[in-house]
Amino acid sequence: MSSLQRIQFYTAPYSPYSHRVRLALDEAGADYVAHNFPNTRTKPEWYYQVNPRGRIPSIAYGGPDVPAEEPSPESVKLTESLALIEFIADLFPESGLLPKDPILRAKARGFIQIYDSFIQPPFKAAFFLGEAIEPLLLELEKIQAALPPTGFAIGQYSIADCAVAPFFVRMKMFLRRGIGAFSQENREKLSEVLASEKFARFRQYVEDLENRPNFQKIWDEVELWTKLPTPRKE
Repeated sequence: MSSLQRIQFYTAPYSPYSHRVRLALDEAGADYVAHNFPNTRTKPEWYYQVNPRGRIPSIAYGGPDVPAEEPSPESVKLTESLALIEFIADLFPESGLLPKDPILRAKARGFIQIYDSFIQPPFKAAFFLGEAIEPLLLELEKIQAALPPTGFAIGQYSIADCAVAPFFVRMKMFLRRGIGAFSQENREKLSEVLASEKFARFRQYVEDLENRPNFQKIWDEVELWTKLPTPRKE
């Protein structure tokens, strides 16, 4: 890790927010130590020294080499997945996660904002609350239009792709495996529309994200499926 300081990464295997950060760490070739929580619902008391809100992911940066369960007051505690992937991009500028070109940097941040502001809310509503799928389809069409003809979100791989990949690949998995609070009718309709020619560019983008080496390194769908809390409609 040359002159860089120690990175202790607090994560959970099925958390898409943690997944964002791990994708950035692995894309950058970072040397880090991961502490995996078996679930995201309960945390030991010591973790609140790392993140007072008790949420994951978090990073403890610097300080002495101590066990994850004994966070050092000398390390800097950092939280929030989007802030963390930018932090990693700044630590490893050679990774290209944040391009040198200010226009591309703005485009990467803008793409993330589109996802978080416009895609994530209808995604949660459709998959976790069983609400209408039409708002999600409308926003997916818009984000597809923001993609270049080929390649990643801004052409080259960047923080934008780290930010959205965990959610888009899970969306694909949820539909294939029937995980969700949606009705069978909505599942079939959503699957059919996303499989149509209209969303060919979006499907290729998700496939490119899924095939990226940093994604393949940690993605085990079978194992994830056995641990994932499933939002099924009663």
